[in-house]
Amino acid sequence: MTTRSVRRRYVGETRSALRHAGVRAVRIWNRRLHFYVGLYFLLFIWLFSISGLLLNHSQWSVAQFWDKREESSSVLEIRALSATADEAIAHELSQQLGVVGEVGRIERAENGRFRLQVNRPGRTLQIEADLAARSASVKEITVNAAGVLDALHRFTGVRVDDPKEQRDWLLTGLWSFAMDALAVGLGIMVLSGVYMWFRLRKNRRAGLVALSAGVVSCGFFVIGLTTLF
Repeated sequence: MTTRSVRRRYVGETRSALRHAGVRAVRIWNRRLHFYVGLYFLLFIWLFSISGLLLNHSQWSVAQFWDKREESSSVLEIRALSATADEAIAHELSQQLGVVGEVGRIERAENGRFRLQVNRPGRTLQIEADLAARSASVKEITVNAAGVLDALHRFTGVRVDDPKEQRDWLLTGLWSFAMDALAVGLGIMVLSGVYMWFRLRKNRRAGLVALSAGVVSCGFFVIGLTTLF
């Protein structure tokens, strides 16, 4: 065997070894991602699963949290406000009243009254301030654990009908970021699961049936319900 042949054989074996090592590394990291991403988002997935059931079955007694809500009202004194813009007034008023949450539904009435709503999962504060009289009436509405789950399922901090509204509570921003991470994480779990299924040749046929059934079912709800009926 010539030196050139030996060199080619060595290069070929080296490339093959590197390719196998790369494939093995991909399989190992894919499995780790699937496991650890799934473990990290386990409670998030359970939270949305349970709250989704409550939303889908509002006739269940445990889901009828609104009828069990607790309400309380109070009138508090406020100091003169230095802010003039609506959003600035809302934040300064919230600070004076010691209210923490996502500020929304700001309204300045013609009679000189200023209204706003401060939300956090399980608790809503409806505030109406008389800026001239320097007083504010505060109505607090609290719900039970089922109501908290319902709020977390819907909680975004902004309204669809008001594109100018922004999140102004730190925890709302963190919750929104966590939901984005959950969406990305579920995508990673699905793709890693597809890769592991494809590597198992003996299960490809059964997996293909399941995948096809899922595609057809999803296509029916996404496309069929809007165009065929």
